[in-house]
Amino acid sequence: MTEIKGKTLDPQGRCAHWHSERDIIAIKFACCGEYYACYRCHEELADHSAQRWPRSAFREEKVILCGACRYEMSIEEYQDSNSSCPNCAAAFNPRCSLHWPLYFAM
Repeated sequence: MTEIKGKTLDPQGRCAHWHSERDIIAIKFACCGEYYACYRCHEELADHSAQRWPRSAFREEKVILCGACRYEMSIEEYQDSNSSCPNCAAAFNPRCSLHWPLYFAM
């Protein structure tokens, strides 16, 4: 099973910072290739600064993980998902899009 790093995680990847029913995605950071529950978890636990994914990686790299079914998807697939997993239909928090500039070169 793919490991998700974060503070006070539940089995679906909700962390101390984001823990609503829909906060079930994890993001693989471009800087380290590790999945974290959120940018705050990365800030608190990683020993380096975060780097954003370049646009050239949006289609091919699998960097988003559904906490419900562990399906890995590309940034493009995630952004086109209408806030639900394309594999299991679990609902994602639509407000996560507000943080995309922290993770992805927009």
